[in-house]
Amino acid sequence: MLQCNIGRRARLVSASLLWLKSGDLTLCLAPEVGGSIARFDHIRAGVRSQVMRGAQGEPASVLACANFPLVPYSNRLRGGAFTFRGRTISIAPNMPGDPSPLHGHGWLGRWTVEHASRASAELSFVHQACDWPWTYEARQIFALDARGLDLSLTCRNLSQEAMPCGLGQHPYFPCTQATRLSTQVTHAWTVDEAVLPVELVSAQGRYDLSDRLICGQDLDNGFENWGGEARISTPGSPFTVSMRSANAGRFQVYSPVTGGLVVAEPIQAANAALNAAEPEWERLGLSVLEPGEEARLDTRFDVIMEPLR
Repeated sequence: MLQCNIGRRARLVSASLLWLKSGDLTLCLAPEVGGSIARFDHIRAGVRSQVMRGAQGEPASVLACANFPLVPYSNRLRGGAFTFRGRTISIAPNMPGDPSPLHGHGWLGRWTVEHASRASAELSFVHQACDWPWTYEARQIFALDARGLDLSLTCRNLSQEAMPCGLGQHPYFPCTQATRLSTQVTHAWTVDEAVLPVELVSAQGRYDLSDRLICGQDLDNGFENWGGEARISTPGSPFTVSMRSANAGRFQVYSPVTGGLVVAEPIQAANAALNAAEPEWERLGLSVLEPGEEARLDTRFDVIMEPLR
């Protein structure tokens, strides 16, 4: 089976950006750079505030963008291999410096614009079977309104045999030392030096996300039993960001010790879930898509304006 030749695409510069606008909100999409959101901003009276951390100009890398899709799996695959239906699937690393392939293929691919209007767009991406031995089609639908963004991600199995799937989104938010995250989870996964899960512990102390300072916290952990809504607020910002998803039962947080940004991911499956035995997949959030079946992840980002003082 051929290896998937997508790793270099993360370094390509997009030739085109797609801008959406509704009210005071603007959304800039970079279809050729991982089907990503390049920027998501609130602009009022000439003052631009970042809803998500965004790229300056055309993004040279998906890692400079505001958000990208995780399809057909999220986070890492331990050892680059897993077993499914009696065979071993081996996947090549897809990010320099990390031996564990991560986040699937969509974030490193070029997406096609199927539809675009002033405030909405639909992008598609087709993955042909390679070392990931299934063909699938992913779609994203962006619908911007004056209060926020609806984002739908789907993955349809186009192969003639069953395929595992667990979707996610990867939004980056700007943060200061006063930024707070508030959400509900019950447990957290500790991780090793390769950012792979080790032990499931109660979400207390450093893993308490109920209402905490979140910038520079040296976190790169998955959380279980997510309540489905998270709020991110920074004193002095004109708004609070609310992120909701009814069909993502898990939450991933990346808060580097250097600060400046925090990643808060709605995800369906636990980190390295593919490495578990197949009978455990449902408990860990993975779906098995039969030929023609589709998985879906819906996420809503609300920009809640603070009252004027």
